[in-house]
Amino acid sequence: MKRPGIPNPDPAVFIKANLPISPVPSIPEIRLHMAGPASGLWRLAGRGEADPPPYWAYPWAGGAVLARHLLDQPETVAGRRVLDLGAGSGLVAIAAAKAGARAVTAVDIDANAIAAIGLNAAINRVNIVAWTADIIGEPPPATDLLVVGDLFYDPSFAPRVMAFLRRCQASGIEVLIGDPERAYLPQGELNRIATHAVADFGGGTGGGAVHAGVFALSGKAEGEIMPGGRAATA
Repeated sequence: MKRPGIPNPDPAVFIKANLPISPVPSIPEIRLHMAGPASGLWRLAGRGEADPPPYWAYPWAGGAVLARHLLDQPETVAGRRVLDLGAGSGLVAIAAAKAGARAVTAVDIDANAIAAIGLNAAINRVNIVAWTADIIGEPPPATDLLVVGDLFYDPSFAPRVMAFLRRCQASGIEVLIGDPERAYLPQGELNRIATHAVADFGGGTGGGAVHAGVFALSGKAEGEIMPGGRAATA
């Protein structure tokens, strides 16, 4: 909740002054502005000190595993249009650009995240188009590959994300999901294609290493009725 009477600082100025630039754990090829104990992020977000920090200020495992995968397998993105949904700090978008994507777009609902993405893209010398929007209720975007890092953390939000990803798949967009198997990841609808050990700031690990997966959507949604009346399972 925003604290009344306290103006929010300029996000780019605040991030430069309070979030030092560091290599990402497990992904030293990429450097980001990352929050530390003294960053005072509550001031930027207009919150109280005890409120949860914003997601974009830390490299979560779902984004880290996708970034690692794209850098290790550049053919996944080479020459393609890539959209990073819920982009946060821009880690996955930056990895896609470094791996040779033709064009990269980063979308997040937090305007402060968009400011961070612009700064982080400049640090890593890549071009990313970043904009603030909630697109999961919209038609599929114009892209070849949709990358989704760590968006299955909430029981009400996760089904909305999955419905959007299925619409994207139906329109011909490839979808890759990075996740450390959080509680609401619909694993029955996914195929694991890679696993990497990466640092994670979620799930109570405090930045400790976890084994996170890269997943593709299966061909059928869980519970979908197949010819003959039988329910499909992935």
